[in-house]
Amino acid sequence: MSTWGNGIKISLFGESHGGGIGVVIDGLPAGEKIDQEALFLQMARRAPGKDPAATPRLEKDIPEILSGILNDTTTGAPLCAVIRNENTRSQDYGNLSVLPRPGHADYTGYLRYHGFNDIRGGGHFSGRLTAPLVFAGAVCRQILERRGIRIAAHIASIGNLCDSRFDGVQIDEELMKRLSTVTFGLIDPSREAPMRELIEECRLSQDSIGGTVECAVTGVSAGAGSPMFDGVENVFASILFGIPAVKGVEFGSGFEGSSRRGSENNDAFYYDGDTVRTRTNHHGGSLGGITSGMPIIFRTALKPTPSISRPQETVNLREKKDASLSVHGRHDPCIVVRAVPVIEAAAALAVINLLKEGNLL
Repeated sequence: MSTWGNGIKISLFGESHGGGIGVVIDGLPAGEKIDQEALFLQMARRAPGKDPAATPRLEKDIPEILSGILNDTTTGAPLCAVIRNENTRSQDYGNLSVLPRPGHADYTGYLRYHGFNDIRGGGHFSGRLTAPLVFAGAVCRQILERRGIRIAAHIASIGNLCDSRFDGVQIDEELMKRLSTVTFGLIDPSREAPMRELIEECRLSQDSIGGTVECAVTGVSAGAGSPMFDGVENVFASILFGIPAVKGVEFGSGFEGSSRRGSENNDAFYYDGDTVRTRTNHHGGSLGGITSGMPIIFRTALKPTPSISRPQETVNLREKKDASLSVHGRHDPCIVVRAVPVIEAAAALAVINLLKEGNLL
């Protein structure tokens, strides 16, 4: 399925090298003013060809809104937006239907769709489908910001190079504003140069590198979410794992907390005036699948880009024998940089669904 959400649904469509890609958003409240410049800013942060750490494929990624917005205001009807594909080079992908890329969905897509799937640029499996996801998230984050909810993410690591982490208890609003507008988001800007050097080293050696993204959501009141299968972590994870290259998600102290004792990992409660807060935030803003009122903190792990030009072992599906493959085309040596606004967009969609399901929107 390429449809997600209960309270507010999104449906993604298109392929990487088809005529266009897009999204239909259903269930948005009517009467919400949408700032077009703010939308374009988020689209530009994800767009290819804008940064040396990204693929050189240049796409404007300007969404054409077909319905759902009139006079810059949501009408309550399904919002449909299309992003035209302009800079495609499909000839670079002609052999991948026979020689699947290691680490990519070429082989599994071939099995699932009996060889009829569009292989060009990865087709519907491509990271290019995150462009309409960012558009949908950018619309939702504007609605959330009017309700005092802010979202920001940063590059937590690239390879073994790490940025500072968010303060899980009190996150500076100016820091969140800065991170949600830049293209190479770091809490500690001094980490940018060595990270870029590592990415460039991988590019020159015909390789790629993975990393992690940390995201924070502030301003969500306590009491949103449900236990068991509709909890905060469940809703977030279900959309985050829809992002190509995401292979892991953790909340709060995550896997690190598994090595602690309860006395170390529990978050002590206290009253801040009439509000219950916790002195630490190892739980990441969710207890029993329900928001605690503390910042929602999570991290995602992204694998290295599978499309690398150095020779790799694969198979020839037509001749049914082992083979070698060198991938051609334009690919990100590190997808983590452009994944930051995608993670933020997914967070916005997760939060707005939690709020609408709980009649808190």
